[in-house]
Amino acid sequence: MNSLKIFGKFLDQPILITKLNKSMPKIMTCGAGIILTNNVIDIFKRNKEDKKLKKELFKKAIILTFAITSALLAPKIASKITKRAPIETLDEIRSRNENLVNNFLKNSNLEDTAKNLLNKAKNEILTLSEIKKLAQNLSHNNNGEKLINELIPDPQNIQAKDIFSEIGYLSIYGAIPVIGGIIGGICADKTTKECNKEKITDKINEGVYQYLANIFMCNIGAGLALSILEKMKITSKSARAIGMTTGIVLTGVIGGSKIANTISQKVIQPFICPNKTKKERKPELMDIGLHTDDIATVSLLSGLKWIEPALPVLYSISGYKAGIGYKN
Repeated sequence: MNSLKIFGKFLDQPILITKLNKSMPKIMTCGAGIILTNNVIDIFKRNKEDKKLKKELFKKAIILTFAITSALLAPKIASKITKRAPIETLDEIRSRNENLVNNFLKNSNLEDTAKNLLNKAKNEILTLSEIKKLAQNLSHNNNGEKLINELIPDPQNIQAKDIFSEIGYLSIYGAIPVIGGIIGGICADKTTKECNKEKITDKINEGVYQYLANIFMCNIGAGLALSILEKMKITSKSARAIGMTTGIVLTGVIGGSKIANTISQKVIQPFICPNKTKKERKPELMDIGLHTDDIATVSLLSGLKWIEPALPVLYSISGYKAGIGYKN
C-alpha cells in the first residue's frame, strides 16, 4: 500500500468522519465567537460609545446564529427529503469493526503489534503511522488488505444513475443555510428597526446569487461533466476531478452568475423594490474563494467522504453573506 493510499485511508476512517461530524457544532460556534470577538475589539479601538457599531455587532450575531444553525440542520433535512442514508453512528461503526476484527483474529496468527492495532481500530482513530504499520503487518496475509478495506472502505466512484440524486442532496443542503441567512438578516433588521423593502431585496438578491452561482449551478455543472465522462467510460479519478471542475467553472461561475443577475433584475427587483436600480453582481475574488465548497462537491462525487463534515462551514459562509446582503 503506497503512501498516498495510506493517507487516504487515514482521512476516510469512519470513526474519524463521524467524530468530526459530531464536533462541527462546537467548531462553528467557536468560529462565530472569534468573528464577534474581533468585532468587539474593533468597536473598543474605534469608539466604544458608537451606537452604530454596536448595532452592527448585534445584527452580525443574529445573522451568524441563523446561518450556522441552519447549516448544521441542513444535512438532516436534506437526508430526509432525498431519503439518503445518514452518516453511521459511532456505536454502529464500533459494533461493525468489532465483528470484523474478531472474526479475522480467530483465523489468523499475527504478531502482537498487529493485534494491538486491530484491537485499537475497533473503537479508536488510528494515526497515519499506525495505519502504515498495520498495512505492513497484514501485507503477507491473504485476507489482510480485504480487512483494511472493510474497516476503512475505499472511495467508490458514483455511478451515472446516482449522480443527480447526490446532486439533489447537495443542492437542498446548500439552499437551507442561504435561506436561514436571509431570514436571519431580515430578523436582525427588524430587531434594530432598520428593516425596509430595499434591504430585504438586497438580501434576497445576494441569496439568489450565492445559491445559483456558488452552489446549485456548480453542482449541475459537476453532474453533467460526470455524466459525460461516464458515457465515455472514463473511470480515472483525476480525469473525473478535472472534468467536474471544468463543468463547475463553465456552468456555475459563468452561467450561474448570469442566471442569478437575470432573476434579480427581471423578477426580484421589480416585484419587491421596483424603484431601486439593480447593479449587476459580478464574480469577485471572495466568490472564487467560496468555490472551496465545489472542491467538496467534486470530492463527494468522486467517492471521498471525509470532506462531508466540513460542508456546514462552507455553506454557512454563503448564508452569512446573503444575510448581510453582501455587495449592497
